[in-house]
Amino acid sequence: AWSRPRRQRRADIDQPVTSKPWSISSPESSTSGCQYEIVTTHSKQRGAEQGNPVARSNVCPEIDPPAEPGFHAFCIARPSTDAVVSFMIAGSGEAREGQGNYRDHTVRLGDTSPEGLRAKADYVVGEMERRMAVLGTDWSSVTGTQVYSVYDIHPFLGDLLVRRGAAAHGVTWQFARPPVVGLDYEMDCRGISVESVLAV
Repeated sequence: AWSRPRRQRRADIDQPVTSKPWSISSPESSTSGCQYEIVTTHSKQRGAEQGNPVARSNVCPEIDPPAEPGFHAFCIARPSTDAVVSFMIAGSGEAREGQGNYRDHTVRLGDTSPEGLRAKADYVVGEMERRMAVLGTDWSSVTGTQVYSVYDIHPFLGDLLVRRGAAAHGVTWQFARPPVVGLDYEMDCRGISVESVLAV
């Protein structure tokens, strides 16, 4: 994973590549705040449709953000004759991608009530399931699930994540915002056989 320098995103890429959030009406217009980006590689779930095989999650920490974009995590793949299925699912917020703008395609835009957040989370969990299905897998193969939001996820955590199988290994809740102003809930997930933490 790496974090790219501040620059506007290319129009043909659906996931953010800037270190600041975009305007919800124009994803190519950065506004403020987002400090770093997690980019995770080696995934096919988006490549077949859009020519972009990179899975990544961009996060904007709400409290004590780093002073500059930083490198947080990465996934790699190595050839193996006996490997189990492994994958990294790209982060998604509650906006339908590939529609030209987020404002007109965001679930419950501006609604951060418990009901609004539940609807947003339900959409995003479904998008994770759709992307996994493209790879021929599901929650039973997931070893890590991350949620990125500054809003309380507890009212729907049991119903939408635990009961659907998204939390078999727990859920990591990052107190961070999605990279587009106006989005409130993002998730990603992975299924990997080896995970290491490096001293820095």
